[in-house]
Amino acid sequence: MISLRKFTFNAFAENTYLLYDETKQAIIIDPGMMDNSEERLLLNAIAEEELNPVKVVLTHGHIDHVMGVDFCMKKFDIPLMSHKKALPTIGMAEQVSRMYGLPFTTCPDPTEFIEEGEQLTFGNSSMDVLFVPGHAPGHVAFVDHDGKKVIAGDVLFQGSVGRVDLPGGDAPLLAKSIQEKMYALPDEMIVYCGHGPETTIGIEKQSNPFVRPGFSAF
Repeated sequence: MISLRKFTFNAFAENTYLLYDETKQAIIIDPGMMDNSEERLLLNAIAEEELNPVKVVLTHGHIDHVMGVDFCMKKFDIPLMSHKKALPTIGMAEQVSRMYGLPFTTCPDPTEFIEEGEQLTFGNSSMDVLFVPGHAPGHVAFVDHDGKKVIAGDVLFQGSVGRVDLPGGDAPLLAKSIQEKMYALPDEMIVYCGHGPETTIGIEKQSNPFVRPGFSAF
């Protein structure tokens, strides 16, 4: 069974996720730590649970989701995984950080790539990979069918959807990703979002003001 701990980091209130199972192997999804205090919060949780991180994984490459990547890779000597189409966005991170005046040095290039149809594995656990672009190129989500949860990044939020006004954003494509991929998941599936609180697929299908089955505000 996959357990989860959530942390909200950096100036963008980004959600970082620590996932692990009974083997104590863990993955860190979208590490957004901006300073030493946030790094310590993650390290303390890893120590409390006696975990062995084995991978850093990105849903997408925006600056708020990659600020802690270099720290995690060096601290635990582990690889970085993303979709190949996220590379250009990751490559813009330093430029974007300067624009916002953020304390950021670098995000290394991914060492492994993941595609829809593959599985994200660690310990005894596996999660399906969904390709859900629109908010950002190369955006993926990770589905734990047994645990009824999906790590969705910035595709779908409680009562909202990912913004599409950043480079590579595409409103019709985002709506298609939500309707055809996210809303195809069971209604009881819990959506762990890249910002804000959790929601469920059923709630968003029924009441999301931007995208519902057969309807898009874009």
